[in-house]
Amino acid sequence: MQNLIEIYIQEVTRRLPEKNRSDIALELRSTIEDMLPDEHNEADVKSVLEKLGNPVALAGGYRDQPMHLIGPRYYDLYISLLKMILPIAVVVSFITMVASYFIQYNGEEDFINFITTLITKGIITLVEVGVGVLFWITIVFAVIERTDTNKGTDPVTNSLTKWTPEVLKQITYVPKKKAVSKSEIFGSFIWSAIWISFYFNANHLIGLYEDKGNGLEFVQPVFHQDVLIGYWPIVVTILALEVALAIYKYVKGQWTKRLAILNLIVEAAGVIVLLILFINPNLLQEEFFNYFAALFSASSSQLQVGFISVTFLVVLVFAVISIVDGFRKARIK
Repeated sequence: MQNLIEIYIQEVTRRLPEKNRSDIALELRSTIEDMLPDEHNEADVKSVLEKLGNPVALAGGYRDQPMHLIGPRYYDLYISLLKMILPIAVVVSFITMVASYFIQYNGEEDFINFITTLITKGIITLVEVGVGVLFWITIVFAVIERTDTNKGTDPVTNSLTKWTPEVLKQITYVPKKKAVSKSEIFGSFIWSAIWISFYFNANHLIGLYEDKGNGLEFVQPVFHQDVLIGYWPIVVTILALEVALAIYKYVKGQWTKRLAILNLIVEAAGVIVLLILFINPNLLQEEFFNYFAALFSASSSQLQVGFISVTFLVVLVFAVISIVDGFRKARIK
């Protein structure tokens, strides 16, 4: 019987700081003895120990610091910050990685290997950044949890104040169908990184590939790179508008009339810039279309017109869909 008591006390005190173990052991042993009848047996001891509860939980009551990493007081704020910071960090790092990788590409590497390597590095980058952000935010909140002198258990709000009904006035109700999804914003950033990288490396990436036995080899570009470079100011402006729109979507969190109008402006600007590019008669490489003209018994000029028409039509259709969808969501009450 005594052995059960000593083991129980040991299980409690070994989870406590060394300097407090002796005093708490004496206190706990005295408490147990007071709870036991004069003539007690093993069943009485078990009953008392059961009333005292799990030694892990009892040890937690003696500790000045919590026995959890992130407790209920800060957990909601912790998750909210993770949801806000993690996507931004991941997107920025991914865009930076993609852009730098495309800039370094010189056209000598097999395109399939290039894309495979890019995807692999992209996944590794996302995992590394995600784990890093998770680690540091967790460390910060674990430190806050252990240095907070407030013994309250109510979860803190985003403004770090006590919750009152007045807090609800600061929150905007967003219908589910009206909300801007995180995947939509993430997709916007990724698409911007991809198309701008392809634009400034078109002479290595967009064109005719042939199988030379060791994989696909780039042999003929579609566009004259020097002509594309000549339009870089307006192209970079479009990129800046897309990024600014994506950030604004993230801040607003829902479709509004103003957001729909801004989306219309950005989409229209993109279509207009594409039209300006296609109007330039020196944009396309004659040799590329001569190759396909021989295959399909058509003139090079016909293929160029067809290429421009189809490309422009596809971009226009997607732009119209985006504009209409934006105004439709903005009208949802």
